[in-house]
Amino acid sequence: MKLVFAGTPEVAVPALDALIASERHEVVAVVTRPDAPAGRGRRLVASPVAQRAEEAGIEVLKPAKPREEDFLARLREIAPDCCPVVAYGALLPRVALDVPVHGWVNLHFSLLPAWRGAAPVQHAVMAGDEMTGASTFQIEEGLDSGPVYGVITEHVRPTDTSGDLLTRLAFAGSGLLAATMDGIGDGSLKPVPQPAEGVTLAPKITVEDARVEWSAPALRVDRVVRGCTPAPGAWTVFRGERLKLIHLGLLPERTELVPGALAVGKNNVYVGTGSHDAELLWVQPQGKKPMRAADWARGVRIAPGERLGQER
Repeated sequence: MKLVFAGTPEVAVPALDALIASERHEVVAVVTRPDAPAGRGRRLVASPVAQRAEEAGIEVLKPAKPREEDFLARLREIAPDCCPVVAYGALLPRVALDVPVHGWVNLHFSLLPAWRGAAPVQHAVMAGDEMTGASTFQIEEGLDSGPVYGVITEHVRPTDTSGDLLTRLAFAGSGLLAATMDGIGDGSLKPVPQPAEGVTLAPKITVEDARVEWSAPALRVDRVVRGCTPAPGAWTVFRGERLKLIHLGLLPERTELVPGALAVGKNNVYVGTGSHDAELLWVQPQGKKPMRAADWARGVRIAPGERLGQER
């Protein structure tokens, strides 16, 4: 088939690579979000998908909105058979969905109908799911509600951050998307409607969602930290400033501290939660680089009675 691939972030690159490598299909163009400011200089930088496509000599389309007439005219001119999508980042209007013969097919990082929305992997980790996966489905105007072509499963490991899990799913899912294109191309694969039961939603995680509540059980605190790593980053407050939380250890045998209270040992920093104590392993103070929590504690000289989560 003649394909136009739509995607933007790094997580979409493995799928693009898999389709470029396919001997059965040709990626003739890529659709991605416009260049965005990045780094300290805030200069405009092309998306990872755009950079990979340019390296491969593939035409790159960067509409501000996919309903722009210039973009739609070029899409009609290309006349793709199918448009595979991975984390494109913009809603596709009906007028665009109708252009390719076989429509737009999304690789979504959950076992649909679970975790429909922008942040399926983060929500799976934060909810304590033991199993997740990826699905390919036909995009329609509803939110991730179209019929499913195929799925793969992936265990959620006890120490997985959302970044760890998403990386594994990106590479495993690239094979699923390529196989889905093969099945659509030769007519051997037909999509199956999603069940009406089991629908859960995964809206974008906000910065406020990522704030740790120390009165919650330690297991919940750990899931929030892992689910929000690397983005948007779990955090708390210390002396009126944000402190990013990167890595915790659970200590079910230790219950000495009230929620948010700190205890500093020679090489350890403990914090109380609503159930049992946790150990702070890695943190990132505001305006500084990530560091071991023990080094941070030595630097700030925590006074008796100081707690995490307290506003000044």
